[in-house]
Amino acid sequence: MAMDDGDERGPERVGAPGPEELPRLDSLREKVEYMVEKTFPGRKISGRVFAELVRDRGGSLSHSYFSNILAGKVTQPSEDILKALGLGFGVDWRFFKEESEVVDDVVAGLQFLAKRRTGELSGVAGRGLDDDGLPPELLRFALSLLEDAAREKDGPGDGGAGGAVGEIPR
Repeated sequence: MAMDDGDERGPERVGAPGPEELPRLDSLREKVEYMVEKTFPGRKISGRVFAELVRDRGGSLSHSYFSNILAGKVTQPSEDILKALGLGFGVDWRFFKEESEVVDDVVAGLQFLAKRRTGELSGVAGRGLDDDGLPPELLRFALSLLEDAAREKDGPGDGGAGGAVGEIPR
């Protein structure tokens, strides 16, 4: 495949496409081809140039893997590869996920919100962490979300009683 390395400017930054402007893109190959067309309009981009762009932005993607995606040889990449594609194109990496996976993520998020609103979720437990546990600033943030939710549940004007979750040492 004859490709031009592009010019010195690099790719144009594009936002994630809105639903009204997005054609039906079912495969990873179709999504990547679409993003190449939108990000590098009128230019061909080599796998080497794209891999270097990803590396410059803090990611990792081999030029041959990128070429295999464009050839349709890769259909189920890892999340790390999807994140590298997102870095290279300057879009949210979830754009490259299969629709069913995104739906699963949305459903899980909605279930979390529903449990939070009904009071079924009343605390935070860190699982799968190293010996140091959850960093205090992250735990404080999570608890602040729960406190906000408790205050919303109590409603304005009642002082937010019942909204205190606990104090985290600094």
